Amino acid sequence: MIITNLKRQPKKTFPKEVFLNGEWINPENAFVSVFDRGFLLGDGIYEVTPFYDGKPFKLKEHLDRLQYCLNEIQIEFNAVSLQEIMLKAVSRSGFLQSDCAVYIQITRGVAPRTHFFPEQIQPTVLLYAFSVVLNGFENKQASLLVSEDLRWHRCDIKSISLLANIKANNQAHSLGLDENLLIRDGFFTEGSHSSVFFLKNQRIFTHPEGPHILSGITRKVILDLCREMEIQVIEKALHIDEVTKVEEVFLTGTTTQILSVKSMLLNDKEIFNRPETGEITRQLQEAFLKLTRSSS
Repeated sequence: MIITNLKRQPKKTFPKEVFLNGEWINPENAFVSVFDRGFLLGDGIYEVTPFYDGKPFKLKEHLDRLQYCLNEIQIEFNAVSLQEIMLKAVSRSGFLQSDCAVYIQITRGVAPRTHFFPEQIQPTVLLYAFSVVLNGFENKQASLLVSEDLRWHRCDIKSISLLANIKANNQAHSLGLDENLLIRDGFFTEGSHSSVFFLKNQRIFTHPEGPHILSGITRKVILDLCREMEIQVIEKALHIDEVTKVEEVFLTGTTTQILSVKSMLLNDKEIFNRPETGEITRQLQEAFLKLTRSSS
């Protein structure tokens, strides 16, 4: 059975505790200064790492991406130093035998408000584990809105300044759709919080790495799986005019995993419809399941 309403998810709740600036604290007692640059300016980076049955998946890659983003905005912090704390967060939260994810947020820290980087301030570090449903993605399909990509030109930086992404996703949500697929200069880039792949003429197309997309960890896993399975991949942006020739579409992401796309709506017109998950998408989902559920 295909589930088309992805919003039937457990209600999100606050974690039992958080790691904030070196201390484990109950959420109701966790505070940052009103002069924290994350609060005032959105000056910070975040990362989310999945844990399958309590075991991290692609932990090094997630920490490497966190470090890359920190370096890009010149926050001096060693991302690898958080590895043991991430594992401890999962253990302390009781997720050693269940699926969860760890959220990390690092801001530049507390300083008088300026439009330049203040010197000699300590970053603010927040980390916590939370429950997430990772089972069953292969039995779902998503319905998408398609709209203009209005985000900034450094989407490769996983910034906490997500207003454009939130606005795009809320637009889809308000229409009862699951995601907003974005177009820049007529070419598909990615979703508001996911990467996108298209199958055309038995070849997979996806936007190449660069400043206009996030370097997705799951995206890279899919590229590796395609090479192993001898599925041809072309890292080239697909133009909106080519969508009529597309046979399959799927999304990827840390908690999205590999999600088949059922339909795409542009300007109140359906431009893609696939009522069943395609064969190539299904093969990749099966390979991904084997990879994640056997990882250590």
